[in-house]
Amino acid sequence: MDTSLDDFYKRNGAPLPERIAREIGHFNVFESEKLFNKKDGTRIMPYSRRAYYKISWLRGKSKAEYADKVIDIQDNALLFATPKIPYNWVPENSNQTGMFCIFTPDFFWPAKSGVILDELPIFQPGNTPIFQLSEAEAGEIEYIFRKAYKEMEADYKYKYDLLRNLVLELIHYGQKLQPMSAISHAQNASERISSLFIELLERQFPFESVHQRLNLRTAKDYADRLAVHVNHLNKVLKDITGNTTTHLISKRVTQEAKTLLKQTDWNIAEISYTLGFDDLSQFSTFFKKQTSFTPTSFRLEQL
Repeated sequence: MDTSLDDFYKRNGAPLPERIAREIGHFNVFESEKLFNKKDGTRIMPYSRRAYYKISWLRGKSKAEYADKVIDIQDNALLFATPKIPYNWVPENSNQTGMFCIFTPDFFWPAKSGVILDELPIFQPGNTPIFQLSEAEAGEIEYIFRKAYKEMEADYKYKYDLLRNLVLELIHYGQKLQPMSAISHAQNASERISSLFIELLERQFPFESVHQRLNLRTAKDYADRLAVHVNHLNKVLKDITGNTTTHLISKRVTQEAKTLLKQTDWNIAEISYTLGFDDLSQFSTFFKKQTSFTPTSFRLEQL
């Protein structure tokens, strides 16, 4: 379970639902206005690490900042978020209402639900998953959220199956709508692209199991996820950091390789697999180029 979920529940004085965490992944639904700081009216922003999916019904003026675009939200919008596509949501006043639900990938375990979230159009990279709602549509969305909110309090034996169906209803509702256009471009777009690249990179670490694997390995992988051209990403990172995308990725992978070699008893083949290399020789060549050591000699140096 991601620590940001723990932190959120502790801040709000509520216990983390243990049955959800142990058996079916995590799901919960919230009323947005209850997450405001009552003293100064500022927005509490839980889940900063976003290792979860999120569907939000938004009421109030705000904006969503993606790598290469900013979308202004005036009132009544439906927003879908995935852990694979970084973004910032910025409320522009304290008059934010609506509801949202969050769920981990395990909540839609394919063998049980028949659904693979990342294959749904709404969660595909390059899309703009924010949809303007009419008052009538907002009423229909609110009804679904209110029903989910009520079911969370029920003792019905199959309530999580019902909740899963309600989430799918929200997803299919969104997939039938026309996405909002990016109607403004911030002047600090380069800084935002750079920041979101670093967030994507760091989000993949650290590794805690040999069964985990680095998913984003190349400059193109990151450019695709950020919905920008790889040449543009390279230029932005070179201008801001002085380094290419490939250099930054290689530096971070090397850092993680050193940590795994020093602090775990994983064999080198397991470390190679975890870091996304196709074979052991490819990893050894990479590591020696970066450090002047082979993985084996580096590990022996640490003893």
